[in-house]
Amino acid sequence: MYEVAYERPRTLNDAVRLIRQTGGRPLAGGQSLVAAMKLRLADHGTLVDLGAVDELRGIRLEDGHLVIGAMMRHAEVAESSVVQRAIPALARLAEGIGDRQVRNMGTVGGSLANSDPAACYPAAVLAIGASIQTTERVIPADAFFLGMYETALQEGELITALRFPVPLAAAYIKFEQPASQFALVGVCVARTSGVVRVAVTGGRYCAYRCTELEQALQHTFTPQAARGIHLPADDLFSDLHATAEYRAHLIPVICARAVAAALAG
Repeated sequence: MYEVAYERPRTLNDAVRLIRQTGGRPLAGGQSLVAAMKLRLADHGTLVDLGAVDELRGIRLEDGHLVIGAMMRHAEVAESSVVQRAIPALARLAEGIGDRQVRNMGTVGGSLANSDPAACYPAAVLAIGASIQTTERVIPADAFFLGMYETALQEGELITALRFPVPLAAAYIKFEQPASQFALVGVCVARTSGVVRVAVTGGRYCAYRCTELEQALQHTFTPQAARGIHLPADDLFSDLHATAEYRAHLIPVICARAVAAALAG
């Protein structure tokens, strides 16, 4: 690991100031960043640890939305009675991320800001139609994910909270790569009054909405409707774990399971 300076501010204003003054990198859960630094794949002169900033924590219901602070850890989301009542699919998603250490260290905001192409949270944010609150603005989920490890966040802009509208029904199912427990393909479906949204992770270079599945489920919200969709492999990627063709076959299958789970509650 390269030598770095370490800062641990206690307020959001101080965190933003330090990041802007030093050009430092914010440290949330550190599950991806620290690993990259250990391998010398990343070199940051200053790390600004957000772990002591209480303004970035908390889970509450507010005006029909579930609000989750950016520094809430996966385990806290999974165990929250507020999340379990409002959007149980989100609690189950958090419970299935990585292993115990990852869930106890990784954060919601860190996961979104990292935009790993196989991460779970981005699919839920897109499918449920959440908005990302930052130190500068509110970004709709549809405008947030731009590419592999690329988001709409600007230099020095920090995620402060996520706002999820409470859906009528939702579910997230992933077909995981057994070693990493990342999604080989993950699908989140959410149903609100008159609208069905479907988001996929693990298929492209960032999470995305699948319009073909949305249109089919908008007409008939059943597992059979999802299974009946044949997706092209042209815009999906292949890697050492699966070909694009396999992912194209898998996405409707996993979506059908997610629909069944959403209907079962």
